Amino acid sequence: MKKIASFEVNHDILEKGLYTSRIDGDAITYDIRMKVPNKGDYLSTGGMHSIEHLFATYARNSSLSENVIYVGPMGCRTGFYLILRDTVDKNSVLELVRESMKFIRDFDGEMPGGKRQECGNYLDHNIPEAKTVAEDMLRVLGNWKEEDFVYRT
Repeated sequence: MKKIASFEVNHDILEKGLYTSRIDGDAITYDIRMKVPNKGDYLSTGGMHSIEHLFATYARNSSLSENVIYVGPMGCRTGFYLILRDTVDKNSVLELVRESMKFIRDFDGEMPGGKRQECGNYLDHNIPEAKTVAEDMLRVLGNWKEEDFVYRT
């Protein structure tokens, strides 16, 4: 079988950040790398779950909501994929991710979609971890620029 594009990225040199992962027609997949791969520090399922609920809620209520196709975690627990229609410029993508991280960092209240009737694993959340990861990503993306969206080889 043909190797998929994300397996072509050298994970031994991949750092935290925001990258253009792939372009499929009018859909662009962004790699929001929150942990350095293969270093033993991964998102817990509860932290990842909380980030998913909060990130997806914010993105789908943002000014770019009509362009959001998907927000979801990577199985390796090192980050998230954000899939948007290609009508969104990179500066707007960066701003959406930063604003989403601020929303997560500052979140206080009832978890969106956090009731038993709304979620298949409603008890598995870790909001403190989600806030810590969001704060770290705000530092990582502080000086991020359009040219930084390219994977380093």
